[in-house]
Amino acid sequence: MPDSLDAVAVRQWCALGLDALRRHQREIDDLNVYPVPDGDTGTNLVLTVSAAVEAIALHREAITPELLRALARGALLGARGNSGVILSQLLRGLADGLATSPSPGGLAFAAALVAAADAAYRAVAVPAEGTVLSVARAAATAAAETESDDLAVVVAAAAMAARQALARTPEQLPALARAGVVDAGGRGLCVLLDALAEVVTGVTGTDEVYPPPKTAAVARERLRVREAGSEEYAYEVQYLLDASDTAVERLRAALGGLGDSLVVVGTGDGTWNVHVHVNDVGGAIEAGVVAGRPYRIAVTRFEDQVGTDPDARAVVVLCAGDGIADLFAGEGAVVVTATAGGTPSTAEILAAVKATGAGNVVVLPNDPNAAAVATAAATEARAEKINVAVIRTRSPVQALAALAVRDPGQRFDDDVIGMAEAAGACRYGEVTVASRAALTMAGPCEPGDVIALIEGEVNLIGTDLTTVCRDLLDRMLSGGGELVTLVTGAAAPPGLADDLTGHLEQRWKFVEAQAHEGGQPHYPLLVGVE
Repeated sequence: MPDSLDAVAVRQWCALGLDALRRHQREIDDLNVYPVPDGDTGTNLVLTVSAAVEAIALHREAITPELLRALARGALLGARGNSGVILSQLLRGLADGLATSPSPGGLAFAAALVAAADAAYRAVAVPAEGTVLSVARAAATAAAETESDDLAVVVAAAAMAARQALARTPEQLPALARAGVVDAGGRGLCVLLDALAEVVTGVTGTDEVYPPPKTAAVARERLRVREAGSEEYAYEVQYLLDASDTAVERLRAALGGLGDSLVVVGTGDGTWNVHVHVNDVGGAIEAGVVAGRPYRIAVTRFEDQVGTDPDARAVVVLCAGDGIADLFAGEGAVVVTATAGGTPSTAEILAAVKATGAGNVVVLPNDPNAAAVATAAATEARAEKINVAVIRTRSPVQALAALAVRDPGQRFDDDVIGMAEAAGACRYGEVTVASRAALTMAGPCEPGDVIALIEGEVNLIGTDLTTVCRDLLDRMLSGGGELVTLVTGAAAPPGLADDLTGHLEQRWKFVEAQAHEGGQPHYPLLVGVE
């Protein structure tokens, strides 16, 4: 048996621990007891540790400190769910604590375990007792209290204390007591510590302190489950983030105001794993964009953990501007807003599609530049058995036209055709200010000129915004039309909507007009004519 935690022992521990987690995966999954479902803890831990094992496979010659750093980084990059993120932080704490110990013995391991438990508590915005944190703290305390440099003695003490702490978790969390189970994340940590004890002592751990709870399966049927957090929040958002320490502190504050179950852990080189439960998915992702570069964005609606409803329908709409986003939300659509002045990413659109929980989803991109991204997201969603149709709307006014004719009573495919026809029958126009000189269909324009586009082509050039807007309406209605939709943007002058509706009442008496404050950037006016 090894008398120190050398690189060989670390590799043996990882292989044995992953195998043990896989054996206990279903059991740990069945321990989740919170009233709204999250990703199952056993599955999340298996995926997290699998990523860590794959990472150390690339470091064949590494000594213990390097191997533990690779292990922790692999776990963080592959972390799934609350439990996976916390485990990655525990491994990071071990790696930091043993950074100068090529072959650590009992004393060094105990000190590192204490540091790891402390780091895990710090990583969680609102630490709760009766969770994996309690189990980690108990294991670390017992290891330190041995005051021994015998690694086998220290690890055995840590594993036993962890089992005893796990048995106490129902006394600390009422939800566990009601369901008759122990904490799922804590159970996973015990499995890993037992695996380490087996490596350094040669003795296989037992389940005497925590027999499989007889009520676990019943609890799963009775309750929809999540790993942690309040049932007040409907979505789990998780992503990797490249950002500075200072930016992450601001991010923690921002996300803390949006939801709970907040865990933010880093690798020490500017990469962070962010996990939070929220209702405002867009706000959580936008906070990451403000802090740095989020990627591998994953959004889960807890109600969908029991499976996507194959018969349900939903619409996902891309747009920019608070007002127009509210319009779409009022029509029952899931809104994905553009961030940092660009278009949403494939991952953000895919996350929104999956978050609907519907088996049939229409995506309205509202921008020629976003159509390809929306199509890519649809392809990814179809691979996950979600039927997605992209209607290539080029303007938000076309999306409003499509939403107006939705008919859930029709077959989904027929409904998509009807929405597409309505969007196609809506001619759209835009008014903006030229940012550079150009030669257009309407002649040359200079920076600062007001330009009006119809179906994406410049048709009018002028110097006065209101005048160009009126002329645009006249030109679009000269080809016929019964309904005009006006959406004013963030740069629209006060009274523009009133001026234009007055113009329509006077010049086009038989045309119905609808005006909305969209707040979109770049375009003081969007026009739809049907």
